Amino acid sequence: MGPRWKKYTLFAAGVYNLVWGGFAVLFPLTIFNWLAMPAPNYPELWQCIGMIVGVYGVGYLIAATDPNRHWPIVLVGLLGKIFGPIGFLSAASQGRLPWNLGWTILTNDVIWWIPFALILKGAHDASLGRRRVASPEIIRMSLRTKTHQGMSLLEMSRRWPTLVVFLRHFGCTFCREALADLANARAKIEESGVRLVLVHMGTEEQAEQFFRRYQLEDVARISDTNQALYRAFGLTRGSLSKLFGPKVWWRGFQAGVLEKHGVGTLVGDGFQMPGVFLLYHGEVIRSYRHQSAADRPDYIALSAPVTQAEAV
Repeated sequence: MGPRWKKYTLFAAGVYNLVWGGFAVLFPLTIFNWLAMPAPNYPELWQCIGMIVGVYGVGYLIAATDPNRHWPIVLVGLLGKIFGPIGFLSAASQGRLPWNLGWTILTNDVIWWIPFALILKGAHDASLGRRRVASPEIIRMSLRTKTHQGMSLLEMSRRWPTLVVFLRHFGCTFCREALADLANARAKIEESGVRLVLVHMGTEEQAEQFFRRYQLEDVARISDTNQALYRAFGLTRGSLSKLFGPKVWWRGFQAGVLEKHGVGTLVGDGFQMPGVFLLYHGEVIRSYRHQSAADRPDYIALSAPVTQAEAV
């Protein structure tokens, strides 16, 4: 799923289209009277346009439930919102439509260009992220990786549900926040029968010293300095917006200054994105891939008991 603003945007677009379309169907001549335009000889055609707009509204409401999954609806809507103004400009420049009708173009079309384009970009990025996830065979091979305690991820996942947390670099305030969150949630996570594994990009010596600050030095960990395990689980390097966007700066201030997690020396790839995966019997049961470096997973929710449907 995308961020909440995508759902809110599509919901607003759906409601707007339903209202506008319903108004055009019920009162087909009102807009023409407002603009002092000659009424059409066949108002039913205008009502038909209102019906089409309303149908688009239904589509946007459906798309709001899952913007990434229903991106074709958004694409068709955006195309209509681009070609509509082009047609209006052509007709208005030739005197066939009055320019004051353009206000409907602004509210019906232009204001939606940027949010719809961003929703489509997010769906594209999510699709790329899914494609980058290695095949099940590659993931199973990667599960042979052993923790510093000598047990492989596969062996651990066969004994217990295993929550594998891929961290950002040790100097990152969000990495420090994540470790503090895990330290606070550890008791509840382990009460549910789940075991933790921390994957990092530092050396074993750096990790032991760093995790001791959060009383996590005894948690199973994996040093992945070449990021092979990150790649196997489909975790890529982040874009500038994911790493330095407005949300990241604000959350960085909250975590680094207000919550006093601070920042430190870069240890690892500063562009590497984190993620969280729940393994069970060698399979990925749940996953959380950060959409920005500032995302804050709910580790307890991710560690909830595995359902029978998930275990199948």
